[in-house]
Amino acid sequence: AMVASPPGGGEATIASALCISLHRSTVKNCSKTLENLARSIQLDPLDGPKHRPVDARVATVSSDVVHAIRVISPFVSAYKSVSKRRALPWDQQIGEKAGEMDVLVRFLVKQLLISLSGKAQNYKNDVAGGPGGAGEAPSGDSQAKSHLFMMNNTFYLLELLAPNGDYVGSAGGDGENYRINAPWFKSKMTKSFESEKAKYLTYWDVLNRHLTQVDDRELNYQNNKDVLSLESGRLLKSRFSGFIEDFERVYVVHRNFTVIDPKLREMLQEDIRRVFLGRYKMFFDKYSRIHFSKKNMENYLKYPPQKLDSLIGQLFAMQ
Repeated sequence: AMVASPPGGGEATIASALCISLHRSTVKNCSKTLENLARSIQLDPLDGPKHRPVDARVATVSSDVVHAIRVISPFVSAYKSVSKRRALPWDQQIGEKAGEMDVLVRFLVKQLLISLSGKAQNYKNDVAGGPGGAGEAPSGDSQAKSHLFMMNNTFYLLELLAPNGDYVGSAGGDGENYRINAPWFKSKMTKSFESEKAKYLTYWDVLNRHLTQVDDRELNYQNNKDVLSLESGRLLKSRFSGFIEDFERVYVVHRNFTVIDPKLREMLQEDIRRVFLGRYKMFFDKYSRIHFSKKNMENYLKYPPQKLDSLIGQLFAMQ
């Protein structure tokens, strides 16, 4: 006897085909959306105050990428469903060899760092050129800004995405709590941050070249007076005046840079103090007691250590 088809069999086949079609369409659209996300990071402009802040603060693209990673982080299974079925620019493998969400996150972070590096390099283009224009010092100041820009951004990424001990599990939490627990992230960001900081601090280290000791045998006094001879006085005058000139040149530029994160701001201020302030204090305490100028002692001693300490504490304030 002929077996009758189950009622609604045709409709079930249509529904099944529709589900498959919808799934394929969803996978395709989802992969395109992720590719567009990666492309938007790649194509973020290198110039303009929104994309490359004039005061070297955190770039908008950094906060956008953090937000994007946190938005997609809960959809681990959905991402795997896409990566298994489509070869992606950051993961050509399909099937069971396809990568997990971390492969995408790593690619997005890599594109972000490339974008940030391009922006940082373009700070040197801000210097006006032409005959009699920018010299070595302005160019160096622009380069210092690029180092601070990278520090601001890598520190921001570490603060928001690196493991901080508050979250557990391989994913490090979802959504707003998401942390990249894979070792590569903290290692890469920390290495970049420390490298940029070391380069930045060299702009303050130049002050130490003036803080050299003077051999006591070279400090000769005028006859029957407590004032150094003209030649001996010049040895100290040149050191104090050289320090003042370099400090003012560096400070007037760096005070316009911004570090919004208070933890980073205080850290950098302390790092700058460690670079030269202790050495300056010993130099100042020793030689400010010697009368090496008849009329202008107050000009050479215009920056006692406590005043410099206060000025350093005003650096990087929010504009």
